[in-house]
Amino acid sequence: MIVVFFAVGITCSTIIINNKNTEEVDLIAINDLVKTVEKNWGQIQEETFHSSSILQPYSIIDASENVIYQTSDTSFHYIYDAIKNRDIVMDVKKDNEIVGKIIIHNNEQEIVEQMKSELVKSILVIFTVLMIISILYITYIYRTLLKPFQQLQAFAANVARGHFDIPLNMGKNNYFGAFTESFDLLREELDAARQREYESNRSKKELVATLSHDIKTPVASIKAVSELMLMQAKEDKVIKQVQTISSKAEQINLLVTDMFHATLEELQQLKLTVTEQSSEILVEMIENVNYDHQIVYDAIPPCIILTDPLRMQQVIDNIISNSYKYAGTKVIVKSQINNGYLELHMIDFGCGISEKELPLLFNKYYRGKNVEGKNGSGLGLYISKYFMENMQGHIHCYNRQDGFTVVLKIKLA
Repeated sequence: MIVVFFAVGITCSTIIINNKNTEEVDLIAINDLVKTVEKNWGQIQEETFHSSSILQPYSIIDASENVIYQTSDTSFHYIYDAIKNRDIVMDVKKDNEIVGKIIIHNNEQEIVEQMKSELVKSILVIFTVLMIISILYITYIYRTLLKPFQQLQAFAANVARGHFDIPLNMGKNNYFGAFTESFDLLREELDAARQREYESNRSKKELVATLSHDIKTPVASIKAVSELMLMQAKEDKVIKQVQTISSKAEQINLLVTDMFHATLEELQQLKLTVTEQSSEILVEMIENVNYDHQIVYDAIPPCIILTDPLRMQQVIDNIISNSYKYAGTKVIVKSQINNGYLELHMIDFGCGISEKELPLLFNKYYRGKNVEGKNGSGLGLYISKYFMENMQGHIHCYNRQDGFTVVLKIKLA
């Protein structure tokens, strides 16, 4: 269609140019006109030129450039303008004396201007039609090809983000019918697979949480019986064996507790109740884990803190038990109030961990290179971080030249 309209435009332009021809100069008619004017000079009237065959418009002026006669389709101004317009100027003589002039007007410039105007109009019409056709064609291409591809792109982005509940809506008459239908079936299958995976993982986590809870009951019974046997034992050998049983039962209890809490956290069922408490409860929590009197602590500044006592006890238990397990030294607890937090610095004098492992320490199931031969699940610090952040606090750690430090930042009320 574009080629056809270009051909039509070129044809129209050629016709316009060919139809605009300048009139040829008839020298015989001009000579006759000059003789007629010279013969009737002084008595020139309109009837004088009835027999004239000249086709061009003309004007007759006297020596003072006053118009004596002119055709209706011309208008004389000055002889200078006539020369500038390339008009034909003929002298009129009377008794061998120039008494006037005949100016035969050149209409070539008018024809050129008219031709330009018609060409501009035809070009504007052609380009307007071409623009309308192009807009309609682009709109057609957009609706039939580009828009479906954009919908496919948005659909693919939603699938990549896991938004399987957004269907791929396509018109019935689009060119990609079977193609888009296959994509939508793929979305439904992915959504169903993800739902099955979610249900499977949830079932596994619920199973772990249930078993963890069930295991704690017999472990508690073992601990209770071992404590009773420890009270009744008289021989050193029996006391040592019972202490071993109690110690192992405590290790099992800690591992099961960590696993249970981690599973509940993934199931979003691990609840915290944050209340305002006196900082004095921290002394009791530290004493609860000071089994071998290896913890040395300063007086804790009196203040009101935001905490869940049960969860804070678990955090302190995890940190102190790690110090006992991996450092095997005494633990010093220092405290201070800083920028709206009560900070507890728990300091041991072990070998610490490598700087490369330090950022990974609070990841789930991560255990450092110094854990060989020591029991653990890699969940203690992960759960401790979860508890601290949900109590509006923070936990971080760093190496020292003479040991390792864990810092608890507890929010002040």
